[in-house]
Amino acid sequence: MSTSPQSSTDAELSYEQAREELMRVVQRLESGGAPLDESLALWERGELLATICQQWLDGAKAKIDAARTRPAQE
Repeated sequence: MSTSPQSSTDAELSYEQAREELMRVVQRLESGGAPLDESLALWERGELLATICQQWLDGAKAKIDAARTRPAQE
């Protein structure tokens, strides 16, 4: 996985934006037409986008878990 820091633009991506771009990266990689250096760059970008998506999903799960464990108000 890439260890380079996220840019502020990457940090501002919504889940949907990151997922859409990740899908485009995967399609490009699966096409097999990219040279090795471009494929490596695409792979690293895909890893970053997957991390962003996972962070969004983890945050949503934490909110759901917190709501489930919160005592009911009377």
